Order: sequence, then C-alpha cells, then structure tokens
Amino acid sequence: MTAAPIPFTPDLRVKPDVVAFFDDDSNTISYVVKDPNSNACAVIDSVMDFDYASGAISYESADEIIAFIMEKGWTVEWLIETHVHADHLSAAPYIQGKLGGQLGIGDQISVVQDTFGKIFNEGTEFQRDGSQFDRLFKDGDSYQIGTLTAHTLFTPGHTPADMVHVIGNSAFVGDTLFMPDGGSARADFPGGDARTLYRSIQRLLQLPDELRLFMCHDYGPNGRDIRWETTIGEQREFNIHVGKGTTEDEFVAMREARDATLSMPRLIIPSLQINMRAGHLPKAEDNGTSYLKVPLNGLNKKKD
Repeated sequence: MTAAPIPFTPDLRVKPDVVAFFDDDSNTISYVVKDPNSNACAVIDSVMDFDYASGAISYESADEIIAFIMEKGWTVEWLIETHVHADHLSAAPYIQGKLGGQLGIGDQISVVQDTFGKIFNEGTEFQRDGSQFDRLFKDGDSYQIGTLTAHTLFTPGHTPADMVHVIGNSAFVGDTLFMPDGGSARADFPGGDARTLYRSIQRLLQLPDELRLFMCHDYGPNGRDIRWETTIGEQREFNIHVGKGTTEDEFVAMREARDATLSMPRLIIPSLQINMRAGHLPKAEDNGTSYLKVPLNGLNKKKD
C-alpha cells in the first residue's frame, strides 16, 4: 500500500536551536526548540516527576527546563505533546503556569480519551473532546514559533493520536520511531495497531534524507550511550525494524510477536490518567485529595 503523501515541504534551510533534557527515570527526552531569529521557543514532551510507591508528585525535571529558559530570556509560545504518553507524566500545565504558552496535541486525542475514559470509568464529567488542550492539530496543520513555521504529520499506530512535528530541518517523532538500533515503538496498547504504525513510518520516511529526527525515548540498546538524534536517511538504511525495504507483513509479524512478550510500562496507569487530561490531576475529592484508579485486569493483554 502506498503511503499517504506529505502535505507540506520542509524547509531544510531553517535550522532551529534544539536543546535536549534527558529524564533517567523514564528514559524520556524533552526538548526546547527555539527560533534562531527571535526569543520564541516551544517545549516538547515535558516530564512530571512521580514516585509511584508514595504517590508523590514533584517537578525537578520541569524546573530544570524552566530555569534554562528563564536564564536565556526566551519566551515559551507552545507546549507540545507528541501523543498521550504511557511511560511518563506530562508537566506541560505546570510549565505553562510558570512561563505561558499554548498547549497542543493531535486532534485524535478524543479517540484516546474515549478509549481510556471507558477503561478508567471516568463518567460524564470527563470531557472526551480534547477541550483540556488549547490547540488540536490536524494532519498538515501549521503553527508559528516566532518566525519558525512548524508542520504536523499524523502518524498513528503506537496510539491513535501520534503526531510528528516538523520544524525547519528538524522533526520530533514522539514514539513513532526509535534510534535505528532501537527500531520502533510497541503497538499493542488499546487503540494501537502494528499495520497502521508501519504505514505511518513509511509515510515519515518519505521526508528528505537530511531531515534531523529527534526521539522521545532511548534505552541504550546493547549498552551503548544514550542518543536521541538521527536522520531520515539513517533510519531508512539502518533501522532494524523497517530499514532496507522491510515489508508490511514482515513488520507486522515481528511487531506483534515482540509486543506479546512485553510487560506494560511501569507508569502506564498514572500516566494515562494524567496525560489524557493534558497533564492535569483528576478532580480532588471531598477531602481535597486527588486519586488515581487501578482498573484490575483493565489493561490485561491476555484475551479470552
């Protein structure tokens, strides 16, 4: 099947300043992306610190980003979530409260909210229309970071709402791809699909070879140092899951077999409940405390 065309042409002459922040606990890379012609910037895939054993929330990771931006004198115009993460909690509203900016995610967030709203039995008070976010991006949308024009590319499969954000010569791929020696992300969460993921990756690989790609996660396969930057050309040639002409059926067979062996991420239960709310906590109960639910067998991968 032919991949859907790219609805925009990246301007490789535009080179945003990209600063990465690595979170050891979740192996997440957050980014500050700055317009080289102004002080405008965006924060992509920020992390809220969470101790599952105690339920304690803190913001050391987010405060590091905030302090960096304030020291530089930059202005946050956007806080971007590439998708609803299942392995870390978003700090976007915390950063927004300190530095401003608009919070954006793909418009298929409503599908994710509907799916997990049912799993967590959220009831009618939980809005499933993405209204917790300031902007819902469609495929091929654009937005400005100062003089930079950012474009959105819909890449479902890992979840139904994944978006790649292409900003000048750089693209922020979320979990659509890992580094070439890491392959691809799993596709077995509710709403995920390996065949859809393959087609999304093939669509992404239509972009120019020189385009820089920035990962959301890296786990240092085979003990190598953590890395998060590659290119379309390197992915097309060397990616262990989709490189060198891997067919759709080969990918689906590999991905489904591999996913069947994987445990659920350690923080999936709190992450989904927080992130589908745009990083906000559930409404406090009458004692002033917010609670997270654990749906017993609600995310069990075994089918009857």
